[in-house]
Amino acid sequence: MTGDFEKDTISVSSTLKETITLPKEDKGLSEAEKEAVFLISDYISRYRNRSQVNTSTTFTTMQTALNALSGHYKTFANRPVPENLKDRLNKELSKAEKLVVRDN
Repeated sequence: MTGDFEKDTISVSSTLKETITLPKEDKGLSEAEKEAVFLISDYISRYRNRSQVNTSTTFTTMQTALNALSGHYKTFANRPVPENLKDRLNKELSKAEKLVVRDN
């Protein structure tokens, strides 16, 4: 994390979109999922208590997506991300990227 909300949002979003598109046969999937959980925790802990960003639509959109993905990884660690969740995450993460660019 750089501390720059816009850059961090775009970086986390793009990394997570790449992670959820990895096929279940990919040898790096397990490591990518661990990295995703770390990124999610790092992002949320960095920005959750910053009043200048935590009330923004961008942050709440990201938080919704990150909570859904983190919940899946923690509850269903050995299962791939379902297609309907992938679709929802892609929409929410893309929306957050657009919002953060527009707002800054």
